[in-house]
Amino acid sequence: MSDGGEPTVSKNKQHRKEKLSACLDSDWDFTITQCCSWKIDPFQPSDNKGGTLTEESSFATLFPKYREKYLREIWGAVTKALDAHGVACTLDLVHGSMSVRTTRKTYDPYIVLKARDMMKLMARGVAVNQAVKVLQDDTSCDIIKIGNLVRNKERFVKRRQRIIGPDGSTLKAIELLTNCYVLVQGNTVSVMGPHRSLKEVRRIVLDCMKNIHPIYRIKELMIRRELAKDPKLANESWDRFLPQFRKRHLKTSEKTAKKIEKIEQKLEARKAAGLETTKEELLRETATKKKVYTPFPPAQQPRKIDLQLESGEYFLKASEKAAREAEKKKQKQAETTEKRRAERAEAFVAPTEQAEPTVEEKRRKKKRAAMESEMDAEEPEGLEKSKKKKRRVKEGEEDSGS
Repeated sequence: MSDGGEPTVSKNKQHRKEKLSACLDSDWDFTITQCCSWKIDPFQPSDNKGGTLTEESSFATLFPKYREKYLREIWGAVTKALDAHGVACTLDLVHGSMSVRTTRKTYDPYIVLKARDMMKLMARGVAVNQAVKVLQDDTSCDIIKIGNLVRNKERFVKRRQRIIGPDGSTLKAIELLTNCYVLVQGNTVSVMGPHRSLKEVRRIVLDCMKNIHPIYRIKELMIRRELAKDPKLANESWDRFLPQFRKRHLKTSEKTAKKIEKIEQKLEARKAAGLETTKEELLRETATKKKVYTPFPPAQQPRKIDLQLESGEYFLKASEKAAREAEKKKQKQAETTEKRRAERAEAFVAPTEQAEPTVEEKRRKKKRAAMESEMDAEEPEGLEKSKKKKRRVKEGEEDSGS
């Protein structure tokens, strides 16, 4: 509030834009809810009090080359469906276009727009028996363009596949919850169904292309469907029942706890493997070195031309440069070939084997053992005792030294 008691209005453009979009969304929801609660009666020729239309309206739609064969086969069925509403249609195979126009038999002024939508759907790959349903008053269509939402081609393909899901399960769930027909084709998503559901499907598709998984919206739709069955909650806010999916940022204490848990797991694994390591050593290994702060910017890196000037490559002719590049390439190939040959040769190296003693070696060993036993038997008892004493003294010295 200002000093004069008048409310202050924010002049920030972003604030105004957000406020306007919020108002439009709420108005749209209210309008759609009201429209869906009304009973829509079919438009009859008696409802047109003005008689025949004074001007001819026409629309043309291009179609891709691969749809030409299919459209030629089913064009009879398309003509028959539009004749019932007094709309004429033309298939131009030379320019690759389909056109619809009103005739003197047309009694519904809006049907030509419905016929145009039908042509668009057929051009985007929808079957004729499904596209004809858009001519009904309670059915609308929406063609969502998704081609320019993601720059990376691989990322775009993955996110588009996410809309379909494994074996089409996600797409089936969207269709069941919204009572819509959804077709993902190329850079567009074609949707047919009630007015209210088109907005839900558009939101799911656009959020999916912004890397928000469709399962979150599907869960929300399932909860909304259950809440709609309860008449007590008709005039209440459903925000307390709906899930709030937010990105959870870990606190510093939680990050530290996770880090310590990982270090303890590593310690246990190393103990089990028989390696002795302390907690401090592991912390030193995992700790990142802090950079020393300097107010000065880093030194400028040399350009490619500067490096060529230093090496003298800049002054070489094009043929000499090509020859040098070829030489480097050959040298690299030779090194790689040699390395691979050595790796392959390792498989053919025979392992070292311990040869078994021959018969003569066994005989010599037996003779030596027999001679030593005879010599021990011939030695007097005094010498044997003195030897034992010396052994005991040596063992004692070794124990005291260790």
